[in-house]
Amino acid sequence: MSFTSTALPIAFAVLIACALTSLASAIVLFVFRLRRTNQLLRHPYLDHQSFERFPFPVRLAILLDYFFRLVLPNSQFWLVGNANRLLKHVRPKEVPTAIKWPLIGMWGGCFAGIAVMLLVWALTFLRLQNIA
Repeated sequence: MSFTSTALPIAFAVLIACALTSLASAIVLFVFRLRRTNQLLRHPYLDHQSFERFPFPVRLAILLDYFFRLVLPNSQFWLVGNANRLLKHVRPKEVPTAIKWPLIGMWGGCFAGIAVMLLVWALTFLRLQNIA
């Protein structure tokens, strides 16, 4: 039994788990916690217009800024640094867990899923080539 025969189903299961985690967290966030999240974290873009009036990609960018601020509060590099500068008024340790987990679950599941998807593709390629 080769390595890919064992690793591919496990990697695929992890990919499905990432997708389900991201989906469940997004549903909880968008259905139950969005208004409270925006009130508590208060992105500067919301000073110009309400969250609902922004196009969907901008809404996701606002939520991504919240994620970066909560997960990487001390980084000043690239998009993470911009999020930290925009949301410097947010103290990540003071944000309740009920607000944190849907954001971290949604974006963490997306980013982990991307990494695992690359692994699934690599394992699939190796299996097709009969290398491993």
